Amino acid sequence: MDAHLHAVAIERIVKHHQPKQRLQQIMQTNRQDAIERDLFQLCDLLQQYGLDLAQIGITGSILVGVQKQSSDIDLVCYGRAVFHQCRAITRELIEEGQLQELDDNDWQQSYHRRSCDLSFADYVWHERRKTNKAVINGRKFDLSCSHALCENNDPVRSEVTSYQKCGAIKLKCRVIDDTHGFDYPAEFKIDHEQFDTIVSFTATYTGQAVKGETVEVSGIVEQTPQGVKRIVVGSSREAHGEYIKVIRV
Repeated sequence: MDAHLHAVAIERIVKHHQPKQRLQQIMQTNRQDAIERDLFQLCDLLQQYGLDLAQIGITGSILVGVQKQSSDIDLVCYGRAVFHQCRAITRELIEEGQLQELDDNDWQQSYHRRSCDLSFADYVWHERRKTNKAVINGRKFDLSCSHALCENNDPVRSEVTSYQKCGAIKLKCRVIDDTHGFDYPAEFKIDHEQFDTIVSFTATYTGQAVKGETVEVSGIVEQTPQGVKRIVVGSSREAHGEYIKVIRV
């Protein structure tokens, strides 16, 4: 990947915390604190609206049991279909008043935590329509997608490919496929002579655009030994100077 990465040596791993198992544990035992009770209530609502709780898990601080009173709820959905179903249910629950949208203070906190290269107004506009964040009992929760390597006959995307960084670029282009827009890394196929895809390694730009929209992208060009080029947004943790922004008309 032409970048330094960090990892834990296999022999140093002593426990594998599993989100699905942890969620089932919370759902089936006495909830110990307010955040676990909010999680139970949220999952109970999702289940009432048809979500299979066996296909989701809990990550973040609750997964390892270090949550605080101020902690958020981080749900992970296994598979794109489950994730989009969960988003749709969340939208319906907001419309019915059983869940709430983030308020201005929540959005300000989220924006400053992301430290992204979008204006506050642009950031909130993009985030609101994703419906992967909401509030229950005053506590924010997030939805993320963990996709299978091969799903809905998609080709396996786990092959190892070497990339070399070729410098920064900024351009406008049209998104022609957003199927992998909420994956990690997020991927948007684009209509462009030189580049096939935009790839994002930062959650800020997950689900940022949908098929048919024109975006302005600022990122780093990467190229394979075969000459295939892509634009990467999130080449560093902060991704300063890198962004994906829908051109609104």
